[in-house]
Amino acid sequence: MARKKFVFKGHELEDLQKMSMQEFITLIPSRQRRSLNRGLSETQKKLMLKLRRAKEEMANGKGVIVRTHCRDMVILPEMIGLTVGIYNGKEFKVVELVPEMVGHYFGEFALTRTRVRHSSPGVGATKSSMYVPLK
Repeated sequence: MARKKFVFKGHELEDLQKMSMQEFITLIPSRQRRSLNRGLSETQKKLMLKLRRAKEEMANGKGVIVRTHCRDMVILPEMIGLTVGIYNGKEFKVVELVPEMVGHYFGEFALTRTRVRHSSPGVGATKSSMYVPLK
């Protein structure tokens, strides 16, 4: 069975990649549209240069991971297919950019908070834990 083709607001991925930035901006949600209309920050511009270089290197057959702290970058159609390491405050989460991520922020894919997993109290937690046998 054939894989379903990706469509974003009635446009296929190839069409999105051929669009100008202004045409693409009209398709995305208002928060992202506002962010891109205000222009890219210096860190976002540097990231775009790194991503374009990585795209060229991927065409030459190298697998490159671009690491970044820039979590407020909107995922654009030209970024699809790249691998990005997004910093979550502790480590770089490696994320493969796929077409379904277009229009979202990098930070949405590298969560900063983890679920708390409680277990038995550790040694020295309370007076009663002195009498708990160690395994």
